[in-house]
Amino acid sequence: MGEGRAKKSAQNMITGFLYQALTLVLSFVSRTVFVQTLGTEYLGLNGIFTDVLSLLAMADLGFGTAMAYSFYKPLAEHDEYRIASLIHFYKRVYNVIAIVVTVCGLACVPFLRYLVKTEQEIPNLEIYYLFSLANVVLSYLFVYKTTLMTADQKDYKLVRIRMWTTTLKTVAQIVILIVAENYIAYLAIGLSTQLLNNFVASKKTEQDYPYIMDKNKIGKVDKEVEQSIFSNMKSVFLYKLSTTLFSATDNIIISVIVGTAMVGLYSNYLMLSNKLLLVEQIVFSALTASIGNVIAKDKPEKRLQIFQAMQSASFIFCGIITTGFGVMANDVITVWFSKEFALSSLTVIAITLNTYFSCVLQPLWIYRDATGLYMKTKYVMLIAAILNVVLSIVLGNIMGVAGIIFASAIARVSTYFWYEPKLLFKEYFNSSAAGYYKSILVNVLLVGGSIALITAITSKLKVDSWSMIILKMLITGILAVVIFMIAYCRTEGFQIIIKKAKSIIGKK
Repeated sequence: MGEGRAKKSAQNMITGFLYQALTLVLSFVSRTVFVQTLGTEYLGLNGIFTDVLSLLAMADLGFGTAMAYSFYKPLAEHDEYRIASLIHFYKRVYNVIAIVVTVCGLACVPFLRYLVKTEQEIPNLEIYYLFSLANVVLSYLFVYKTTLMTADQKDYKLVRIRMWTTTLKTVAQIVILIVAENYIAYLAIGLSTQLLNNFVASKKTEQDYPYIMDKNKIGKVDKEVEQSIFSNMKSVFLYKLSTTLFSATDNIIISVIVGTAMVGLYSNYLMLSNKLLLVEQIVFSALTASIGNVIAKDKPEKRLQIFQAMQSASFIFCGIITTGFGVMANDVITVWFSKEFALSSLTVIAITLNTYFSCVLQPLWIYRDATGLYMKTKYVMLIAAILNVVLSIVLGNIMGVAGIIFASAIARVSTYFWYEPKLLFKEYFNSSAAGYYKSILVNVLLVGGSIALITAITSKLKVDSWSMIILKMLITGILAVVIFMIAYCRTEGFQIIIKKAKSIIGKK
């Protein structure tokens, strides 16, 4: 990875960490106030709307990923004419997508009451939903510009803008909940600050790439390029469909089978899991564009070397993150809200398992996006998605919410979890994936063992206050770090990371 790429990646990581630290604090405060003022059913409503709108967002057919992929080469070649032409082309596409999502979103309004299952009927349900719909539609009017910034490894500039608008939004929403307990006002603030964020980010992109607004540089995209983008898009769409069916149907199925209030309870755990996972995602997402460069320029041996380094880092992250979640989740929820908000041990195990898969597969997903591997595994992903929905309904009726969550893990393991690495190693590393599968198995056993060990060590602690939460968190964190650093500090991948870090520090 070149010095320039390493520097940009480091900037993206640092800014990402600062943003997530800020949003973590704001999320905790905001969610606490939300539950105390509006209750878990409205929290569940947020989750259902998010899932319905995620399904609608599939109307972009995977253009986001295909768009970033199409920018890599012209950015590397400093081809301003091609970039400006692509931006103009994507603008037209996204205007159409915005219209399609609006129409489909409005068509869903009559069915909302079938998805929301509450003890008492929620008034103004349709109005709440329309605010959420507007939030999604407006984002399509700006994304075609900001994706250019992400593809050029300047995501840290967008994150800085998000830091300010997120702070403004959360503080304003907390105030309106305390003062008025008004959900419509809460949603209106979210919509207006999201619009502000998109507008400022769009203007920043124009400032950094003024040529994208130069009419003299905007030409027609070549037919071959256009066909390549649409071909890429078809494959990405199947990935997007499967990802959405994995992540955006759970809340809907939970609401219909168990109840909307349960969606609210589950969303608390999901927020904890997602915030922990973001630590790893920030690191790896900052590297995506760099990996694209490695794939384009370097030999299979170098590609494998970089992948091994990322996988070693991922095993350490996964160990610490998954162990921390498995040991601490119920304690945090109980102290944060109350014992009534805690889910069963079986459900927590299911969420922990999904947290692990979302964590350990990050390097694979980064390489998938950078290599365009989704072109060759699209049908496997579709099978996985369909299997997930079917299993969620079947296991949900048998085991409740735990069954719905376990379904995702089963669908992953039985399909792309084993197939995708096999293809990646064969096509891009000229190597066998046997070692990868073995390393995953060892890591799974290590994670399970560390959760059992730390749970036994901390079992005598009476966790009934935030001070005790912090104490248990410190013990859990230190033990997890020691276990996984000892396990992976001697691996070839980890040594590559250490050498790279030393070389970057040495140049400063």
